[in-house]
Amino acid sequence: MFPSPPISFLEAAPSKGHFDKQFGGKMYQFRVSALGLFLILFSLHTGIAAAAEYSLEDLFKIAIERSEKIKISEENVTIAEAGKSKALSALIPKVTAFSGYTVYDQTKYGSSAGSPVLIQPSDTSVWGARIDQSFYLNGRELTALRISRETIDRSRYDLASSRDDYLLTVAGAYYDVLRAGKGLDIADANLERLTKYRDAAKTRLRVGEVTKTTLLRAEGELSGAQSERIRARNALELTKAVLARVVGIAPDFTLKESVREERELPSLPSLFDTAMKERSDLKSLEMQKKIAEDQVAYAKGAYWPTVSLSAVYAGADQDPTSATLNRESKYVGAALNFPIFEGGFRSADVREARSRQKQSELAYADTVKSVKIDVQNAYLDLLTQKGILQFLGDQLVYARDNYNAVAKQFEFGLASSLDVIDANNLLLSAERQMADAVYSYQLAILRLDRTTGVLQKTALK
Repeated sequence: MFPSPPISFLEAAPSKGHFDKQFGGKMYQFRVSALGLFLILFSLHTGIAAAAEYSLEDLFKIAIERSEKIKISEENVTIAEAGKSKALSALIPKVTAFSGYTVYDQTKYGSSAGSPVLIQPSDTSVWGARIDQSFYLNGRELTALRISRETIDRSRYDLASSRDDYLLTVAGAYYDVLRAGKGLDIADANLERLTKYRDAAKTRLRVGEVTKTTLLRAEGELSGAQSERIRARNALELTKAVLARVVGIAPDFTLKESVREERELPSLPSLFDTAMKERSDLKSLEMQKKIAEDQVAYAKGAYWPTVSLSAVYAGADQDPTSATLNRESKYVGAALNFPIFEGGFRSADVREARSRQKQSELAYADTVKSVKIDVQNAYLDLLTQKGILQFLGDQLVYARDNYNAVAKQFEFGLASSLDVIDANNLLLSAERQMADAVYSYQLAILRLDRTTGVLQKTALK
């Protein structure tokens, strides 16, 4: 017979009720922990989503870092720097190592005074090294090096100009999103006003104060407001997609409205002077004029003779060895080359360089005239937007007060439905014009900075 278990074991064994209670407690703790973990993750996710808010300055910095067009211009600078290295290589002597091995089909001998003389060995080998340097007597290579350095400067100015243009594009897309968002808010407010107007028309129709046509007119205006809201919402989505594409960010974002500080506007001649000093495209064209002048000098350098210097070490061996074999030799050499006739190539090259120089001068003069017009246009546009903004603000106040008064009068039967519609259309037009003027004024400030060449200084502080 098996021994019976000890009493202490039986007493320690948990009952079914005790097991269910203990298991249920653990499940409750697990559920509470899981719920807490979910809330933590949700709060983190909400924080990350809320962090995707950008100001205009943030978008400027991101666009500079991620824009493909900016990176293309940066690669142009890299290419120009590589061109400088290539031009510098022409001033450094070339070192060349050489070797050769030849096997003949047979060994040949001749005779001289009855003695055999080796004519063709069975194999030969040569090896050695040489240093070569050639240059034009007028320093044409130095001119090419100077052109390469000027090309680097011009590429950097072009890069700065590309950044200016791109920043203005980003600003335009940014204010388009804000304008579309404001348009959606205006559409919502208009929808709310027309809903109240429709409800008031229903109330007055029930008591017999208005006819059925008043309610139908109100319903029609409300339907139009609903369609306008759909159009405004889709316009906002489109402008956000465009901004995301321009800057290179995720399409799910919010914007923090950035207001450009009003500053004292300089005089128009002062703005002209600033543009002449700061515009990157003008600096690029000035550098192009210098490059064109140097290219004329470079083309004329082809008329000068070239000097070639060389130093050579050579070794040789053969089998069988002849008595006249020179196993090692060292020598230096110099050569002067003066081309006399090349079919008119050099004169055509000089004429082409002079024409390009003339083109660069004309392009610079034309751009200076265009810059003056651009500055004047941006200056007058800023003044216009500033004046419009002031008067539209007054118009908006009047239109809002007028609508509130007419809406109250309509509720008490003192105004007709046409009065309400006219007042609402006036308010709607004033709100839209005001929103457009606000963002057009902000963009006009940046456009003036772009035309005077100080956009990067003011936008990327």
